Parts: sequence; C-alpha cells; structure tokens
Amino acid sequence: MCRWISYSGDPIALESLIVAPENSLLDQSMSSKLGVKPTNADGMGVGWYGRNNEPGVYRSMLPAWSDRNLKELSHHVESNLFMAHIRRSTGSPVQYTNCHPFRYANWMFVHNGLIRDFHLIRRELITAIAPKYFNYLEGNTDSEVLFYLTLTFGLREDPKQAVEKAIGLVEKLARQNGTEFPIQMTLGITDGEKLYAFRYSSEGDSRSLFYSESADTIKALYPNHHKARDLTPNMRAVVSEPLGELPGVWLPVDESTMLVVEHGQVEKMPFSPSVT
Repeated sequence: MCRWISYSGDPIALESLIVAPENSLLDQSMSSKLGVKPTNADGMGVGWYGRNNEPGVYRSMLPAWSDRNLKELSHHVESNLFMAHIRRSTGSPVQYTNCHPFRYANWMFVHNGLIRDFHLIRRELITAIAPKYFNYLEGNTDSEVLFYLTLTFGLREDPKQAVEKAIGLVEKLARQNGTEFPIQMTLGITDGEKLYAFRYSSEGDSRSLFYSESADTIKALYPNHHKARDLTPNMRAVVSEPLGELPGVWLPVDESTMLVVEHGQVEKMPFSPSVT
C-alpha cells in the first residue's frame, strides 16, 4: 500500500523530507521498509501552503523516483506545512485523478490503506456524499470517496467527529455485505493551520505511522548532530515510516489514535468510529 509524509513548522524546503533523508519518501517509493510491499510506483503527489490559503498541488502518474519535476519542485519550494504521498494501487487505475493529495478549498487529504470489498458498497458510499461536494469527485479510488464523505459529515467544523462518522458508515455498510474487516487506514488531513493524523483499522492491526519527537528532546539526545542543531520548537512531522534510524527521534502512533499537530505541539486522543 501507500506511504506518506506530512510536515508542520517553520518553512523548510520540500526536499528536506521528500529527497534528503536516508529513508526519504523518494527511497520509500523504491524500497519501503515497513510497507506491505517494498515498491510504491503507481503515482505520487505533493501539496503545500504558500502565499494563498488554498494549497498548491503537484500530482503525477510517474513513480516518484523517476519524476524529475518532483525533484526540481521540492528543491525550490519552501513551506511551513506540506504533505506528500506515493501510491501503490489496491485495484483502481493508475491515473492522475487517483493520485493523492486530494484537495478541496483549503483542505488536503492523504490515505494509506483500503476499504475492503469497496466495489460492493461503492454506490452507497458515493450517494452518501453531499450534493455540494459530489461534483468535485474526479477519480475512482476509495480514498477520494472517503475524503468527500468526511467533508459531508462536517470535516470543516469537527474533524474528529467527521472522520468517525465516515468510517462508521463504511464499516456499517461493509459488514452488512459480509466484509469482516472493512477499513484499513492511516490518514493525513490538514486545513492549512492544523495537521490531523489518524491510525485505525477494523481488525486492530493498522499500517505503520510515526511522529517526530520534540525539537528540544532530539537536541538533548543528539547535541552534536548537525541536523538536530537546525531544528526549531515549531517543527514536527508525521510519516508512514521513520525517515532515519536514530533511536528516539520517531515515535509510533498508537492503534485507534488521532493526532492534532500545531505550533510544535502534538495532542493525542482516542479514535473510535460511530454509526449514525
């Protein structure tokens, strides 16, 4: 399945996480260490906030390792909040409209995982999307449908409740059709101010997700490390797998957990889908 990264903090070049680390997202596209399969070659995308409230998005059907435009863009663009995603399809076509991040107004969304037996409940899920969001649906992935369901259930007002309701609907419909473990997910969602991350699966065995330790703690652990010296208190990242191997830098996100990241602070809370 897919891999993704997100960053919140003082502005840095996108390449700082996408290209430069020893286990960068670019490396994970060729040889992921914690993914279900090592290669993630079915497209990629990056979204970032700059001068405008609405994020810029670059998406491509190429594997990340062979996309020269990604390397060029990530070298020159700086942002205080960005997300990037490399895709491994679970069945839907490799096409531009199926690449993450998905965007609506100031919101962005990335997903690693799947809705099992999506084809059995696809019609019901799509018809549950509010009419004001329906026409923005461009591709045919379960991930994009999930994004517009969260918007339908109030993502812009209460992200936690909206995602819980969307996943609750997925599980309800899927189990009615005989699917025992309908959802597998890690999600990254942002409104340009706060970064929200979710780790959840119906079977209680979710895909990997980590967040970075505080800058002060990393500096205390590695006072002579050149990269640690450059960290500031606002900097945090949430990633599918650690970008390096220094012990204590990357902390695992617990099962059935939501994170809220803002101004260098990470708030953790339990996540439990609800059926309306």
